[in-house]
Amino acid sequence: MATRSTAEAQRTGGRTDAASMRRANTGLILRHLRDQGGRSRARLAAETGLSKATMSTLIAELVERGLVVEGQPDRAGAVGRPGLTVTLDGRGVCGLGVEISVDYLSLIAVDLSGTVIRESTRPIDAANLPAADVIARVADLLGETLASLRSAGVRCVAITVAAPGFADSDTGIVRLASNLGWRDVALVDDLKQSLGQEVPPISAQHDAKLGAVAELAQLAGRDVEDLLYISGDVGVGGGIISGGQIMRGAKGSAGEIGHLPLDPAGRQCACGRRGCWETMVGLAAFLRLAADEADPVRNPGRPLEDRLRELHRRAEDGDERTLSALATVAEGLGAGVSILVDILDPLLVVLGGYFAWFEEWLIAPVADLVVERRLNPDTEVCRVVGSSLGLTSAARGGAHYSIDRVFQDPSVVSS
Repeated sequence: MATRSTAEAQRTGGRTDAASMRRANTGLILRHLRDQGGRSRARLAAETGLSKATMSTLIAELVERGLVVEGQPDRAGAVGRPGLTVTLDGRGVCGLGVEISVDYLSLIAVDLSGTVIRESTRPIDAANLPAADVIARVADLLGETLASLRSAGVRCVAITVAAPGFADSDTGIVRLASNLGWRDVALVDDLKQSLGQEVPPISAQHDAKLGAVAELAQLAGRDVEDLLYISGDVGVGGGIISGGQIMRGAKGSAGEIGHLPLDPAGRQCACGRRGCWETMVGLAAFLRLAADEADPVRNPGRPLEDRLRELHRRAEDGDERTLSALATVAEGLGAGVSILVDILDPLLVVLGGYFAWFEEWLIAPVADLVVERRLNPDTEVCRVVGSSLGLTSAARGGAHYSIDRVFQDPSVVSS
């Protein structure tokens, strides 16, 4: 619970900054409503440490900005006449997330309540296109979506692009995306130029980090603040949540787990090394193990979901090659996960991307290897689960990352 001294006083050079204090307090109210649900003004004041007078003023401001609404009476613990319940509204604002994968583009928009209001996935053979062509397709998808949102009276407050590699969040430059052959691509600047002057703020983040953000949002209210998200795509990415916060690292590259050298004598990796983890369990490795090159499931022109659905059907039907491929992936996946669990000590490991499509054949073997290989047999073993978010987790995380601007500073939404 916030105290009155921290919630109502922001000091700069020993002087109270009224504007900063107001932004901090309105943000506090929005986050409390997001995390705890609807409350009366009196109950919000008691739980946040804000005075009733301050609460009344700030709720009026949030109503004017279209971010909250007052509705049904709040009778919880009430004596006398109950106050009206204040709940999140925010249907007129949204955050956008878009993921650039080797095989597809995925876009999601969420409103202030986290409800998905736009969703789109398009196949793309990004590895065989120039970066400029890929960015142009992303800009087309964003432009169509922004126009649709404007026509519906919804304002996009920010766009976050999930990049399949190391993206410098300060400059918007993708420093290295080995599976796309990108190096020092000015992703954000190029998108801004394509979309024009009235584009919302755009940032770029690593796709697996945003996948972890999406998983954390999915687990809201379940007391999970330490988790490891592992995404199976052409590469293998990791997002680390520690104490409820995404771990970025000193230069933003924390979670680059796909290049763990697990098999030094193994296959050449796109990064130039040999035996990286993603050469063992990445999507390309799984497809190579599961099917011949001429098999339609290895055709990047087909939607990835269709190809994974076909391989899932084969596994269910007992196809020996598919099952053998999954067993090989499970062994390699478990080897890497067990190392990361010893290092990071998460409460939960979430397997996303294509891993989640085959959780019936991957979860139990990976969990068994984590138990078998743990360094301290007396510690409680973390749970290993499959993501329920499918191939859209990074885009969904980008949308949540974008809408979080409003929760940190509601003044970004004009009244």
